[in-house]
Amino acid sequence: MTASRDGRPADRLSRQPPAQWIAGPAWVSSPAPVPSTLFGVTLNSTTGTMPAFRVGAVRFWDSGTRWASIEPRRGEFDWSVLDRLAGGADRAGLPSLFVMGGTPRWAAPDGPVGPYEDGSRAAPPDSLADWDAFVKAVVHRYRGRIDAYELWVLANDRRFYNGSVETLVEMTRRASRIIRAADPKATVVCPGMGRLWEPGGVAVLRRFAELGGYGYCDVAGIKLYQRTASDPPETMLGLTREVDRVLHAAGVHPRLWSTGTMYEIPLQGSLDSVRATNYAVRFYLVGLYAHAVNVERMYFYNWGGTKIPIVLQAEGGPPTQAALAVEQLQRWLVHARIRSCGHGLSANLPGNVWQCEFTISDPQRSHPAVIRWTDSGTAAMTAEPDARAVHRLGGATTPVRPGDTLVITEQPVLIEH
Repeated sequence: MTASRDGRPADRLSRQPPAQWIAGPAWVSSPAPVPSTLFGVTLNSTTGTMPAFRVGAVRFWDSGTRWASIEPRRGEFDWSVLDRLAGGADRAGLPSLFVMGGTPRWAAPDGPVGPYEDGSRAAPPDSLADWDAFVKAVVHRYRGRIDAYELWVLANDRRFYNGSVETLVEMTRRASRIIRAADPKATVVCPGMGRLWEPGGVAVLRRFAELGGYGYCDVAGIKLYQRTASDPPETMLGLTREVDRVLHAAGVHPRLWSTGTMYEIPLQGSLDSVRATNYAVRFYLVGLYAHAVNVERMYFYNWGGTKIPIVLQAEGGPPTQAALAVEQLQRWLVHARIRSCGHGLSANLPGNVWQCEFTISDPQRSHPAVIRWTDSGTAAMTAEPDARAVHRLGGATTPVRPGDTLVITEQPVLIEH
């Protein structure tokens, strides 16, 4: 055994004390309603058709509405696709989020080409006056019809935006001023930040915050996703903690909307039907779990497309089992008020079990309920004395008696008390 300069054994100096053990849920708050807008989807469609299952909000991207598509020549606009989308959302009573991005070639002729076949640029426009004119044209046409505007897509991915963070902040400032003047009720969403598993992506988020970018917006757009589509959705919570640290260090605490995923998702393998169903539901439950760090909405990517790991519905086809399970989760929560979430041993649960607790009010009574699931495998638990029924995503309900053994799996269940 070696000794330190003060004579104490070196191995004792190198030992770190264990982390403080904290028992209890991850968070507890006064019961709050679960907003329907938590359940968002990004439309991969140009027709104006809306999902054939329950959703709470829609987002327009990869839907023929890039800046380059809408304004192919300076001052000449083609509103046909966006008119259809905005009209479809309006008829369905769904709040809509329009995403800006894809600079037209005429506005940045020497800029690098982005990842789309239309030749749109990843560069900001050479003249920000062109940006101002586009934002003004969109907002004046859709004032009172489009509810929110995301001011760039994947702004910390150089394939989508390769300008400076300083220019991005200035574009945000100018667009926010225009939107708030033309449509004060619209929500301004700061440019979407992805690549948050990578130091470079986090660095752009940090710099944008330090430069005061979030002061011009109502909401911060972030991209919550697993490292790979086959990872459990709960791993996304690692990104919420990182985002919370960065924003807290900058002294800002904006509301958060998860507005997408990474660009590479179509390259990842498809999930089988069972896992796709479980993961789709847990995607939104992760959003509920992240309520304590200001996450308000989760936009699933995407609706209408089929070249992605989890398909909710092909346009023109019926909803998949995954989509129907997401719809069932929304039915469970229509009259629910969330009050806590937690997981694992600290919450007096098996290590692989997650849960969120609710108060459900219906015309007859108000009663507690809990949604439980595992991130992998199964776990056996004893039913609480006041448990009376287990509801499953397929629609089945099983009576429960005190002391019954409940097997919790990767498919969430609602346990009614």
